[in-house]
Amino acid sequence: MTHTLPSMPTSRQPGCPFDPPKELIEAREHGPISRFPFPDGHQGWIVTGYDLARSILADPRFSSRRELMKHHPTVDYGDIEVPPAPPGEFLLMDEPQHGRYRKPLVGKFTVRRMRLLTERVEQITAEHLDAMEKAGPTADLVTAFAKPIPAVVICELLGVPYEDRGFFQENIDTFLGGEASDEEVGAAYVATQQYLAGLVAAKRADPTDDVLSDLTDSDLTDEELQGMALILLSAGFDTTANMLALGTFALLRNPDQLAALRTDPSLTDQAVEELLRYLTVAKQFFRVALEDVELAGHTITAGTTVIISLNTANRDPDRFTDPHALDIHRQDGGHLAFSHGIHQCLGQQLARVELRVALPALLDRFPTLRLAVPADQIPLRPEAADIYGVKSLPVAWDA
Repeated sequence: MTHTLPSMPTSRQPGCPFDPPKELIEAREHGPISRFPFPDGHQGWIVTGYDLARSILADPRFSSRRELMKHHPTVDYGDIEVPPAPPGEFLLMDEPQHGRYRKPLVGKFTVRRMRLLTERVEQITAEHLDAMEKAGPTADLVTAFAKPIPAVVICELLGVPYEDRGFFQENIDTFLGGEASDEEVGAAYVATQQYLAGLVAAKRADPTDDVLSDLTDSDLTDEELQGMALILLSAGFDTTANMLALGTFALLRNPDQLAALRTDPSLTDQAVEELLRYLTVAKQFFRVALEDVELAGHTITAGTTVIISLNTANRDPDRFTDPHALDIHRQDGGHLAFSHGIHQCLGQQLARVELRVALPALLDRFPTLRLAVPADQIPLRPEAADIYGVKSLPVAWDA
């Protein structure tokens, strides 16, 4: 008998802020795929198994096109017409449109180029740790450390003026944080697009040494450049910010792993990959079947929406030994935290550089770093948020 997940979980189990909701873990125990009845009556599916999730993400028979995403997992929007993604917003497109926008960016985010940024990321990190130490011995790690470091890095890469980064932080929080109204989200989106329109025009008139200026020397229109910049800013800021804060929280709650990392800094790369797997802040994606597809003994009919639960797939016991444990010595890599297939995260190497630099620097600067409030008082982003994380992380250290 096929398992059915009756509704999308709205919260995580008390005391388990790093684990996927228990309903998703239980669904995986029934098999890699479950039926999912959307609130509007559409009968879809949710995939919780690693192998199946990975195969769907690489399967061109499943679409990412925004205009096909007509069903919401928690809200019945009725018979709405969903427009195609605006020009440049390539995450919600298939080939060949997707490739038109992604291809010019690939060379800007190679492993080599991102490693060349390491020294600058070290400088930015040191500046924020200096300020945090000076203002201490307590801080909200989210506002003092986790948000500003990736914000400065991505703004410098794209050529966004330093003084405008707060504008982006606020607006991206609004449309990715899961707590704003539809009206507030719409207003933040419009304000950001208006700003980006001015920025693109400025780069065309007076190019500087940054990714956005480089892209103006192409056949891409201003509107397309706006959309691409929006994707890069939001993805480059919000995911890494939440990984830095939630990753620190996870290490502080796993003192044996924290001690192992402090003792042996050569474990940093492994620790970053394990935190990415363990936390999977970009927790789910959606795909729509373009034709009838056989999956795990089930027929997914054309037009059906499939939810891919990446955080549950990254806890699949058929793929990872003791999957619910944070283990920075783990050897079974290959997580899906950056997705897979043509939409695999373009900025993953940048995120890795930031995490590999900032986390060890934080732990080295503050050897006595600890939570300043009980763990169950740390406010979590709601499950409705596109990116999971903490809203604040009060910490303290010995002065």
